[in-house]
Amino acid sequence: MAHFRRIVNLFHRSRIDREIDAELRTHIEMRIDENVAAGMSREEARRDALVRFGSPTSTKERVTAADAALSLDTLVRDVRYASRQLLRSPGFAITAVITLAVAIGANAIVFSVLNALVLRPLNLPDAHRLFTIQQGGVPFNSYPDYRDLRERNRAFDGVAAYNIENAGLHAGDEAERVWIYEASGNYFDVLGVKPCLGRFFHAGDDRGPDSNPYVVLSFAYWQNRFQGDAGVVGREIELNRHTFTILGVAPPGMRGTELFYSPDLWVPLVDQKQIEGTSALEDRTSRGLWLVGRVKAGTTVAQATSDLNAVAGYMRKTYPKQDEGLTFSLAKPGLVGDFLGGPVRAFVAGLMLLSGLILLAACANLGSLFAARAVDRAREIALRLALGSTRRRILRQLAAEAVLVSLVGGAAGIAASVVLLRALSIWQPVAHMPINVPVTPDLSTYAVAVALALVSGFLCGLTPVRQVLGTAPWELVKSGLKTTSGKKRFALRDVLLVIQIAACAVLMTSSLVAVRGLARSLNSNFGFDPRNAVLVDSDMNMAGYTGDRMAAMQRRILDAGAALPGVDSAGLISNIPLGLGWSMASIYRDNTTVLQPSNELAEPVLFSVSPGYFKAAGTTLLAGRSFSWNDNKDAPKAIVINRELARKAFGSVAGAVGGHLRFGDKTRVEVVGVVEDGKYLTLTEDPRCAFFQPLLQAPSSETWLVVRSARNSQSLAATLRETVRNLDAGLPFAVISWTQELDSALFAARAATVSLGVLGALGAMLAITGIFGMASYSVGKRLREMGIRIALGAGHGQVLRAALGGAFRLLGVGSAIGLALGLAATRVLGSIVYQASPRDPVVLAGSVFAMLVVGLIAAWRPAQRAVSVDPSKLMREE
Repeated sequence: MAHFRRIVNLFHRSRIDREIDAELRTHIEMRIDENVAAGMSREEARRDALVRFGSPTSTKERVTAADAALSLDTLVRDVRYASRQLLRSPGFAITAVITLAVAIGANAIVFSVLNALVLRPLNLPDAHRLFTIQQGGVPFNSYPDYRDLRERNRAFDGVAAYNIENAGLHAGDEAERVWIYEASGNYFDVLGVKPCLGRFFHAGDDRGPDSNPYVVLSFAYWQNRFQGDAGVVGREIELNRHTFTILGVAPPGMRGTELFYSPDLWVPLVDQKQIEGTSALEDRTSRGLWLVGRVKAGTTVAQATSDLNAVAGYMRKTYPKQDEGLTFSLAKPGLVGDFLGGPVRAFVAGLMLLSGLILLAACANLGSLFAARAVDRAREIALRLALGSTRRRILRQLAAEAVLVSLVGGAAGIAASVVLLRALSIWQPVAHMPINVPVTPDLSTYAVAVALALVSGFLCGLTPVRQVLGTAPWELVKSGLKTTSGKKRFALRDVLLVIQIAACAVLMTSSLVAVRGLARSLNSNFGFDPRNAVLVDSDMNMAGYTGDRMAAMQRRILDAGAALPGVDSAGLISNIPLGLGWSMASIYRDNTTVLQPSNELAEPVLFSVSPGYFKAAGTTLLAGRSFSWNDNKDAPKAIVINRELARKAFGSVAGAVGGHLRFGDKTRVEVVGVVEDGKYLTLTEDPRCAFFQPLLQAPSSETWLVVRSARNSQSLAATLRETVRNLDAGLPFAVISWTQELDSALFAARAATVSLGVLGALGAMLAITGIFGMASYSVGKRLREMGIRIALGAGHGQVLRAALGGAFRLLGVGSAIGLALGLAATRVLGSIVYQASPRDPVVLAGSVFAMLVVGLIAAWRPAQRAVSVDPSKLMREE
């Protein structure tokens, strides 16, 4: 019985082995067939298959090895075959790679900007719980407001206050300007960061004004200024001629709470008087601080906002004059709340949309290229099908070509984007300020770029799937014609080309809107003339000047600048219009008895100016007089207002001179003159009220000397630099032409123009490629028809209409769709570019003309080929 069972088991195992051997033989035969189809002889194919699958001893191992080796070998063979096919068509390969690289590079750059400014939180612990606290929709608060919020809220682990300032640092005989955060004592505790050296200052160090004379260095400043010396902790330095002790060094990458700004130092806010010369820590109406709070774990934004507004209710009741109508809201930190965050997010979202259109246009282009390539290879595909190859294998090889294009194009696009992003990260748009855009690419940027490249290339590579599946090989081999209808084949390419052209039209319209807005901004009336003017920026407080000494030194600088050879006029102003800092004040009509926010006439921008400023600035005086040195602290209070404030307060310019207004502190002032309106905060602002005070009646330690001269700006700047240095070598100052200083105001418009211009150029390039490809393909396939038409007497116009009429119809349809979409897409530029309007006739005409030029450039070469057909030569070849 046992012997019988052994016989049965042996028979059973032999049957299993026979089945496995049969499966192995099937794999070997498949391998032989594939080798033969690839061009091997039958004997070479058999030898290759036996070597590949004959080495393992176990039958099961042989089958497993056969499966694995066949899959791997098939993949390798597909990649090799795809590489050979692409190398045989270098024009197609280069065009496809460049097309994809352009799209992937553009999207990688824009996504990196989006990631850095919008998606990725600040480089701080638990940054998702940090929020900017806004008052009335803007992120400006007073120090008393900060104290109330810090002590009375129930939804935050902590609330900190800060401000951006600059100061003069003195080390020995050297004086330099440093940029700082003035921060409340609990600033670092709220942010949750730890020092890399020494310690931070804390809330317990604040014991009243000027009680916390310590500084914290940024890591970069510690490395650059102190060469990374670990013994720097405890060293004393002078800021604005006041002694401060270095407490510690912030960790690497710690930039504070604003993305664009990279400070040198952090200084306690209670030392504001030592830094700025004056203190507003007890002034509830002085709202110049930014607040950041850390929401408690588990507390929602709505709950935190409700808690803040409960505190606002208490403040409205307790301080009805100062806090009437007070409300709070929360915003994402890093971009001065919604003040910059709103426009930046809208602009970046618009860029992302436009870069998506670039990708869409590139995909349409690639789809057309792959479809045209499949048509050109139709006979080859039919022959392979007729020789026994499967449609699945052919599609797999087409997919391999698409993946190769994706990888190479994606790699090229990523490499280019990395170079450009690194250059953008170190770019400093405002020369004398530590402002830059931290957009260094990270892993998420690379992941998104690779994913977009693979998906785009793979999907575009499979565009001709239906064409391959519908191929009738024997009919195609016999006739040399395609059995699929031309109507279906061209329908897909037509749709892709229309999409491509529409995307190009949107990009061209957006870029022309930006260019037009920038041109307007450069030629608009600012209310001052920056040409032929040089500025000297100084702060008397940095060199220890106060009171009468400060006014005397400012007068000496002004007189020295005005006395230089070739200088036409000179004047001082507390802060130049369109500068990065500004002051505002509440103003009331003279007969207002209750001075509270609801009764305000306006909240104009204010400036303190010296005699001679309006002439030096090129500001037109419309009525009344300018200031003189007699408008000093002992004279009646006087102001000069702009046309907008005159219209709002007195109804006309003529009626304003001699009138009176009141400030929020009940000070009564006389209007002695009216000047033209100008741009004060941003280029895109609506007409805004402004007024000017005599510098002697409203002293300011920080002033800008404006010197107007027909001399060369560089020569004048060098002379001014030497002159001010001779007056006081310990006074930090900067000399710059006014046109250069406007870079900060024009930064947004220029950035929009450059980025949209580049995207528009890329879109035009892709559209030209697409139209050229379609026109060339159409002419190439209809050469015989063109020859017959010419032989029968058709003129060049008739030939061109027949050959290129379809391409230009698609150009018209796509352009019309794109222009309509462009009118809506460019609305987001209104908050960034001066007077940006997509309905501008120049923009519309320019867009139409640009698309026409695109079409003519793309169709020029195919048109030449169509009209130069030699009918007799073509007939002989046929």
